[in-house]
Amino acid sequence: MLYTSVTQLIGQTPLIQLDLATSNARLLLKMEKNNPGGSMKDRMARSMVVAALEDGRLPKGGTIVESSSGNTGTGLALAALEFGLRFIAVVDHHAAPDKIRTMRALGAEIRYVEGNFREDEVAVVERQRLAAQLGAQLPGALFMNQSDNPANPDGYAGFVDELVEQLPDGLDAFIGCVGTGGSMTGISQRLKRINPAIKTIAVEPAGSIVFGKPGHPYYQSGTGTPAGDEVGKVLDYSCIDEGVQVTDTQAFETARYIAKRKGILVGGSTGGTIYKALEFIASGKLSGTIVTAVADGGEKYLGSVFDDEWMAKRGLLNPAIAAQLDGWFFGMAGAA
Repeated sequence: MLYTSVTQLIGQTPLIQLDLATSNARLLLKMEKNNPGGSMKDRMARSMVVAALEDGRLPKGGTIVESSSGNTGTGLALAALEFGLRFIAVVDHHAAPDKIRTMRALGAEIRYVEGNFREDEVAVVERQRLAAQLGAQLPGALFMNQSDNPANPDGYAGFVDELVEQLPDGLDAFIGCVGTGGSMTGISQRLKRINPAIKTIAVEPAGSIVFGKPGHPYYQSGTGTPAGDEVGKVLDYSCIDEGVQVTDTQAFETARYIAKRKGILVGGSTGGTIYKALEFIASGKLSGTIVTAVADGGEKYLGSVFDDEWMAKRGLLNPAIAAQLDGWFFGMAGAA
């Protein structure tokens, strides 16, 4: 098939099965990293732009402004190119450098928030404040505000439509990471409409406040809600059966393991959802067909998650995780 716009390549991402030691479950990864911008956020980014253009909030030739750790920004940069718009991404020190380079390469303008922040501290509040300010001050500009934008979860309708087509016998559970709540809400709501028995599990970083736990700094990028920030209005708790936390070490060691053992480079947040999916399967809490999304690829984190020195310097290495994963995948000792 011949396409005329790069955004036409969004969606229709394949599923790949990870073989497990147990015969009671199968874990499928939906390869959202295959989207043109490299993440599942491409879906919601275009959805937000189209909605804003259609209802007149964003004028022709106008300016998109958004606070982003990089993936939403990359998706918005692609949509801006499609519709002839200017895009300003407001970022902080926590964003992966390669994500910022990608946005710049696609024509985005980058604005950094100022402040003395710890390396593991996410400056979401400051990003939101600056993005809102720019959206209000610049002529023809619109602050997309993904956390409160209903077109964010609406952008994942295609994800579920594809799953229905790819899995004619259905699925038993979906496990995903939660940040703004857009993907988790958009996917879970639609899955529950199809079959209310489908279990939906949301994973946030340890240190995130989405499910009411105490907040503290964390290294996982593009996921969770840090202390001091507000949980996004798009998050619908009623469609989520359970919210759980994953540590940076569990998430990152799993991402590294999947690369070395399965040949798939996944981002840290996806490492977290894979870890929790395997943990739930091993405990008997999940069985049947379980799906999680490869929210983005590990190529953006080669200098952090996949760098031994970076991991060791921050005390994030733990060989026991690999032994645990060996047990879950191959039935080897160490899966306790």
